[in-house]
Amino acid sequence: MRLNVIKGGTNGAQPIVFVHGLGSAATTWARCMELLGPRFEVLAVDLLGHGDSPVPDNPDEYTRDLALADLDEVLARLDSPAVLVGHSLGGYLALAHAATRPQAACAIVVINTGPGFRDPEKRQAWNDRSIRNANKFGVPPQVTNLNLQNDSVVMERLAEIAVPVLVLAGERDRPEYVASGEYLERKVPHARLQIIAGGEHSMHETTHAAEVATAIEDFISAQG
Repeated sequence: MRLNVIKGGTNGAQPIVFVHGLGSAATTWARCMELLGPRFEVLAVDLLGHGDSPVPDNPDEYTRDLALADLDEVLARLDSPAVLVGHSLGGYLALAHAATRPQAACAIVVINTGPGFRDPEKRQAWNDRSIRNANKFGVPPQVTNLNLQNDSVVMERLAEIAVPVLVLAGERDRPEYVASGEYLERKVPHARLQIIAGGEHSMHETTHAAEVATAIEDFISAQG
C-alpha cells in the first residue's frame, strides 16, 4: 500500500476513513479521531506526497484516479463499508469516489469542498492557480497535480450518488464553499448541508473540532 495510515478507535465498530486537503496530513484529524474513537474505528490517510507517505518525483504519480485507487486499497482492508470523510481536496476525492464507485463507501462527509467545474476555462484557471501556489501549500510542485481537475466527472455524476452525504461548510470560510455546499445539497439526492457557525476552512482542527465531530456522529447515527 502506497499510503501511510493512522489507525485508532474501536476495533470492529463502524469504520470512518478521513482524507485531508492539499498540503495537510493525516494528523489534521487528530482531535476528531480522539472524539469519535470511543464509538467508531477511525483511520486517517496521508495522501501521496504528504505526511509520512512517499513523495515520488514523477508528477504522473499524483492523479485523482491513482489517489482513488489508493483509497480503494485502504477500504478493501476493512471489515465493513466505511464512511469517507474528506476536507477540501479530500472532500473532492470522497465525492469522486462516490461518483465512480457506487456504494463502495456507505456514506460520505465533505467539509468545505467543491465538486469541480464543468467549464474547461474555469478548470484551467483552477489548475494554473494550484500549480502557482505550490509553495503556499508547502508541497513540492509535482504534488499539486493531486489538486488538478482534468474533467467534470464529479459534476456530471452528482445526481447518481446514491449514498447519504453530509456537507459541512464553515460560516467564516470563503463564500464559494457555502455556495458549493448549497449546490451539492440541491444536486445530490441524499445530501444535507450544515453550516458550522464561526467555522473556518480547517474547522475540523480548531476550536470547532467538537462541533464537526458531533455533526459526523449524528449523521452516521441517523443512517441506522
